Amino acid sequence: MKKFFSIFAAGLFLLFGQAARVAAQAPEGRAPEAKAPDKCDAAATKEESSVTDHSIRLGSQSIPYKATASTTLLKNDKGDATGLLYSVAYTRSDVKDPTTRPVSFLYNGGPGSATMWLHMGAFGPRRAWTVDGSFTAPAPYKLVDNGESLLDKTDLVFIDAMGTGYSHAVCKATEKDFYGVDEDVEAFAQFIVTYLSRNDRWNSPKFLIGESYGTFRSAALGNYLQQHDTVHLNGIVLISSVLDLSTITFPTGDDRSYIYYLPSYAAVAWYHKVLKDRPADLPGFIEEARKYAQGDYAAALFKGAELSSSEKAAVAKRLSYFTGLSEDYLGRADLRVNLSQFMAELQRSRGLTTGRIDARFTGYTFDLLEENAQGDPEGPAVGGAYTALINAYNHEELKFGKDKIYHNTSGGGGGWNFTRQQRGGRGGFFPSGPNVEGDLAQAMVTNPRLLVQVENGYYDMATPFFATEFTMEHLGLPADLQKNVKLDYYNAGHMMYLHDEDRVSLHDHIAGFIDRATKP
Repeated sequence: MKKFFSIFAAGLFLLFGQAARVAAQAPEGRAPEAKAPDKCDAAATKEESSVTDHSIRLGSQSIPYKATASTTLLKNDKGDATGLLYSVAYTRSDVKDPTTRPVSFLYNGGPGSATMWLHMGAFGPRRAWTVDGSFTAPAPYKLVDNGESLLDKTDLVFIDAMGTGYSHAVCKATEKDFYGVDEDVEAFAQFIVTYLSRNDRWNSPKFLIGESYGTFRSAALGNYLQQHDTVHLNGIVLISSVLDLSTITFPTGDDRSYIYYLPSYAAVAWYHKVLKDRPADLPGFIEEARKYAQGDYAAALFKGAELSSSEKAAVAKRLSYFTGLSEDYLGRADLRVNLSQFMAELQRSRGLTTGRIDARFTGYTFDLLEENAQGDPEGPAVGGAYTALINAYNHEELKFGKDKIYHNTSGGGGGWNFTRQQRGGRGGFFPSGPNVEGDLAQAMVTNPRLLVQVENGYYDMATPFFATEFTMEHLGLPADLQKNVKLDYYNAGHMMYLHDEDRVSLHDHIAGFIDRATKP
């Protein structure tokens, strides 16, 4: 019962130990080597760009903007070309002084996911229309103006990580050379610094907005930009956050993930109406689950083999109340149900599998005898629409990439290098789970005006909100800096913008955040 498919561990972030303090001086980059000159000609390293003019109505404003779809050349320390990074920048075209206009850099996670989700689902001026919480029928799909675009508050630069979108390695480099925590951060940092210089945006307020592994990236990237490039940020938005990967991977012998997931299991069970005595108040029920998870449940799991049979039965009964799973099943699971098992078991009697990225989505279960979920219903439900529309939009409206392949994913997640360069601080002799809490804390200590906003979905089972709460409360910050961290919640999943009402709330929360972070 405890087997957890490796595919779930490898793909925990797709869409989507203790932290060491980061040393004050960032290390040198380790960009890949370039090919020999005869294999690296001008055509292979040529940047491309397409600029188009548009307008959109947001609230009472009619906003004219320029869309720039382009590739930006990256180089290693020797000045040799290593890759071309694809981005789409939206800049308001009626602003005379760009220093008065914030600029935000946005990306999805994976690792190895293109940024089409935030681009075409949340904040770009055009949006892929999908059915809220259910399967979206095949083409023709609808591309609509996005009334919740953040263009009313900030210019937007959507960046596709290396190997995704139209981003690709050149010369001697390969995409795999960029597949690692530090390698990825250094590529994004080089792109951002290049963008600031080329577009005269050094004196503009600056923000990072990342989702899923993009939040992991943001913590390390924000610190790297400040330490290595002296680029001080106004704010970082963490959407569906995970900074300590051990909190969501159910490591053998480590019970923390079961504790962190219980409030999410409770919220999802409540949503699908599988509870025997379903409370009317969801926030109150979640708070009850939080208290039980960190109290009696944590204490019971800590006892391990010393837990008596009567104690085990009492815990199983209480877990059944929160999760809707039977006491018998919970007992046979030794009170420890991992995510893949929960997805398969919660609605097994209905012949359905529960979603991971957004647990509001369900799909038919092919083999009802399988212990673990056989997939995530959320991906197929919206993936067709996003794939078709990002390609059509790039080609028809942005006038870019018609002769190229847009890669939704890079496939790099499974081979990702999570080994960090030595950064000093409180790290022990042995390596721990990949963790960037120290990076975020150091960034906030270095820049005490840096604000952080964290967006959480109750039905997100990829990055559970209770684990995020624990992380944000254990950054080790001085009390005055802890006040710079704010958490928001949504009745939706990992991509809360798939829920129409919460897409509006997400915009409003981040718009207010930008206002606060740009005050003198």
